[in-house]
Amino acid sequence: MLEVLQNIFTAQNAISGILLGGLFAVLGVGMTIIFGIVKLTNLAHGEFVILGAFCSTLISQALDIDPILTLIITIPLMFIIGMVLQSVLINRVMLQGSEPALLVTFGLSIILQDAMLLLFSADARKMNPSYAQSNISLPGGLYIPVLDLILLIISLVTILVLTLFLRRTYMGRAIRATSDDIVAASLMGVSIKKAYAVAMGIAMATAAVAGLCVGMRWTFYPSSGGEYLLRAFGVVVIGGMGSIPGALVGGLVFGLAQVFGGASYGLLASYVVLIIMLAVRPQGLFSK
Repeated sequence: MLEVLQNIFTAQNAISGILLGGLFAVLGVGMTIIFGIVKLTNLAHGEFVILGAFCSTLISQALDIDPILTLIITIPLMFIIGMVLQSVLINRVMLQGSEPALLVTFGLSIILQDAMLLLFSADARKMNPSYAQSNISLPGGLYIPVLDLILLIISLVTILVLTLFLRRTYMGRAIRATSDDIVAASLMGVSIKKAYAVAMGIAMATAAVAGLCVGMRWTFYPSSGGEYLLRAFGVVVIGGMGSIPGALVGGLVFGLAQVFGGASYGLLASYVVLIIMLAVRPQGLFSK
């Protein structure tokens, strides 16, 4: 009997880890895009995710709609904000090198955190849809939380759409060419600044999706950005900088490590895996 219970516990942990890993993957995919294309570590990524969470929460409450439907508004909104930030601010600073651009994203993270604190107060927020506590029963006493399954599907669809965009569209191929060789891409008529702006817009759009997932899964505050920046960074390092499939695999590894580590040592187990990866394969599982 003890062995049966142990097997069920392990199988349930595996299910929970995979579901959580999908959420971590969408957290890291926006960061890996910016690093792979713009060659910039966006230190404001966590604050962008929390901004997306606040936007989804407020729109859902104001319009009395399911939080998932808010993506119709938040994705285009965050995409435009990302393009404007890259075009007006970061592109100009990048002419002076990568270090000033890195400091600009750090400054943006502080500004966004303080602005959200002033606008939304320090109160905890969380979206609670009607299906948040529902489960799907499986044979053997296993179950799948409906909310986690929906968030996994959203994450996988986001990564699939992003992959198809980069592979099948002209702008996607231009962005990939810019990532491979800036000089060759510019000689072929690609506008580097436009490619960077679109890449930042895409990263912000994925941050809107990640913000929705975070807001539906966990309680968040204006100061929660640093926590999710670290998780996104862990996913990107494990999967490989600049690799979208790597972000998916890295998210799954990070999620499984956290679940099997338990409530007390979950985060510790995740970061131990991160340290081991840095020591054994610093370029990540899917190095670009």
